[in-house]
Amino acid sequence: MRKLIQYLLENPSLIVSLKENKLSLLGVTTREQQAILEAFNEPIYFRGLGWRGAVDENKI
Repeated sequence: MRKLIQYLLENPSLIVSLKENKLSLLGVTTREQQAILEAFNEPIYFRGLGWRGAVDENKI
């Protein structure tokens, strides 16, 4: 799963395809895929670093 997330981070256009149901992830359950998409839509918080950012949906 870690390698899959890393690959999606390196290839953000795939996330768009996932959102549009043009792509499916073999070996990933529907529930896992839903969790992945939700994670890419959630803001990213780095509390310990005092930094707050969000994923720019225009780049995904």
